[in-house]
Amino acid sequence: MFWILVVSYWIHLLSTVIWFGSLVLMGLAAGPALRQGHLGENGWLALQKQLTPWANISLVLLLITGFVQMTNDANYNGFLNIDSTWAWAMLVKHIAFGLLAVLTAYLQFGLYPAVDRLALLADKRPNLAQEERQKLAQREKQVLWLNLACAAAILFCTAVATAV
Repeated sequence: MFWILVVSYWIHLLSTVIWFGSLVLMGLAAGPALRQGHLGENGWLALQKQLTPWANISLVLLLITGFVQMTNDANYNGFLNIDSTWAWAMLVKHIAFGLLAVLTAYLQFGLYPAVDRLALLADKRPNLAQEERQKLAQREKQVLWLNLACAAAILFCTAVATAV
């Protein structure tokens, strides 16, 4: 069991670096790219599409390895047994993780396809496309900042659970 936990922690840490690094990169690069206004033309969407599979794989690995670690932790007293600071930290962490997963799914299956459709609309109705482009850029900024806030909450809850 010792080596299972060692490998689990190692994969968990690697996945955290990849996942959080991609979130920070997207969040920090979003401002200048989205201010340019041409989401499909400035390489921003291409960067996000390259990072998305890495972030998805990392999230799945974090979920699996996190489950292994949580169930082997001495503070774990059973499913939804919220009886300590550690348990509260884990509950909030999992809520933030769920919200982050929903936001990530929205980006991948809602917003990015809308940007792709917008490129088709731009040829036929450029004025309408410009209005939609601005709305999508604003929405993407909001979702990316919410993603970063969820990530920060997850890391804070991890710090609380580790300190207990």
